[in-house]
Amino acid sequence: MDPTARCTGCGRPRAECDGCARELDPPRFCPTCGTRLAVVVTPAGYRGRCREHGPVVTGRS
Repeated sequence: MDPTARCTGCGRPRAECDGCARELDPPRFCPTCGTRLAVVVTPAGYRGRCREHGPVVTGRS
């Protein structure tokens, strides 16, 4: 596991988080830096954008 990886549910380092992100929810925080994502949810899926890293996640709900 990457020690710098962040939880996509709360933004804390994964080592400090007990897995608060729910399986069907789209990510809310950047997995690289922990910054809150701008997430757009559509019936077909979702996409997230970090201020620092640009587009970081896409997927189907």
